[in-house]
Amino acid sequence: MTLVEETRPKTIARERFDTIYLALRDRICLLDYEPGTRLGEEELAREFGVSRTPLRRVLSRLEAEGLVESRHGVGTFVTTVDLAGLIETYKLRMELAVLIGRLDPLPRSAEDLARLRALLEEGEDLRAHPDARRYARLNMLFFQEIVLMIGNTPLREITERLYYLTHRIWLTSVPRLNLSCEIEVFNREMADTLAALEIGDLEAVGHIRRSHISMSVRRMSQFAPETA
Repeated sequence: MTLVEETRPKTIARERFDTIYLALRDRICLLDYEPGTRLGEEELAREFGVSRTPLRRVLSRLEAEGLVESRHGVGTFVTTVDLAGLIETYKLRMELAVLIGRLDPLPRSAEDLARLRALLEEGEDLRAHPDARRYARLNMLFFQEIVLMIGNTPLREITERLYYLTHRIWLTSVPRLNLSCEIEVFNREMADTLAALEIGDLEAVGHIRRSHISMSVRRMSQFAPETA
């Protein structure tokens, strides 16, 4: 969704589209729908109380974003994910991250900072009670706060698309990673980002983001030598 679209009054059809889209995207990114899962149109249409037409529009968007693929005469399936296949995408994410604080960044309000502090508090609780799915959800909420400071619309759109395209990689790597360590590193990213925003250093946020994406890829690559 673009900034222009967000400023327009939402129609009922648009609200319905957003509700279905966000629900399906979250289920895919949190592995509620595992790679290879077939998304039945009839079942989903019945669940959301809509006809197949609006549902197909949502599936078309998810396909354009690389999260599902349509197989003619067979159905729509959640795409598979692997670090080797998306390493170039991660490289692009790292370069784009630096631009977050350079291309028309939006200053954060006291209310915005308060939400970040609340996420950091949840991160501290998560450190005491590690949980992979909860971590993945918190990571998504933190990313959404970062997106809100991106004032450049094209940058915002591609940043969102690439994040959700690669988000599942971490969850599929969990069995081979040290979850407590991952949570500790993530909390440090949130704390560093909050500190930068509190003093108004928006450009630093992009560099912090780039650094943590790079470190995350390196940790996951330890278990995928072919991507090294």
